[in-house]
Amino acid sequence: MTTHPAGSHTPEPATDAEPRVERNDDEGRYEIWLGDVLGGFTEFTPDSRGRLVFPHTIVDPAFKGQGLGGVLVGRALADVASRGETIVPRCPFVVRYLRGHEVSGLLVDWPNAPDFVR
Repeated sequence: MTTHPAGSHTPEPATDAEPRVERNDDEGRYEIWLGDVLGGFTEFTPDSRGRLVFPHTIVDPAFKGQGLGGVLVGRALADVASRGETIVPRCPFVVRYLRGHEVSGLLVDWPNAPDFVR
């Protein structure tokens, strides 16, 4: 995952930096940052009904085992809930997160539900 211009020195992951999650509407994703290092992202795409489809989440292998995926998805979904938006979880990580965690106020349209409308 490249976050710096080609040929520049990529900084070491900031292990003591507090992770922050930001919504990047231009890129269609929520990003998790540790200092100035991008640790990962979860993508979203609005569908024809205005729902946010979450198809994919990735965390940089340099941060493996630190729980950043859960922090990223948890904060992203909490932000979506605070905005009153509905999600369609297609990313396996997001699906697993939702099955194990309550996200207060989050509206979810499950793709495999009998009443799901595409």
